[in-house]
Amino acid sequence: MGDFGVIADVSTVIVGALTQSLRGLSQVEPPIAELNDLSETVQTPPPKLTVFLYEIAEDPTSRNRPPVRSLPPGPLTTRKPPMALLLRYLVTPWGGDQMTQHRMLGRALQTFYDDAILDGVQLTGSLAASTDSLHLTLTPLTLDQKSWIWYAIQKPYRLSLNYEVRVVSLDSAVETAVRPVQSRTIDGTATL
Repeated sequence: MGDFGVIADVSTVIVGALTQSLRGLSQVEPPIAELNDLSETVQTPPPKLTVFLYEIAEDPTSRNRPPVRSLPPGPLTTRKPPMALLLRYLVTPWGGDQMTQHRMLGRALQTFYDDAILDGVQLTGSLAASTDSLHLTLTPLTLDQKSWIWYAIQKPYRLSLNYEVRVVSLDSAVETAVRPVQSRTIDGTATL
């Protein structure tokens, strides 16, 4: 379960996994992965694989979960269930020649195909030591959809990958105290 920093933590985990996988691509100047909103020109060298979070949405399949109850020995509380988020990322190669860019894309595909579920020691920040797992899925977009994304950030279209990360749980900060039942009365009268 994550606090308000969970979105940044997920981005850090993805960039770390990609940077680690790109190390073996070149002995001279290995490419790196970086979080980038693509508002400025991407500075190369070294060749880079940018990770751009372009959309955050609520996962509709995880709605209507029951409230979370605290466990004794502390005070009894309830809180809304965590908000289940879908994060959508655009992964784009920059710098180097076309072959280097294609190798970077291939390595990214291979990395998230081989390890499509990130969990345990792979998680950092508020996700560390949790039972959460991040499921990464290559999500196909039509050429029109991709063009709209590039148009929105006012950049010319570039070959890129679209990944969806689910389910990222964002904890509610509001807790409500629950008072235990002290006594109850059962009325024995019945009405028809």
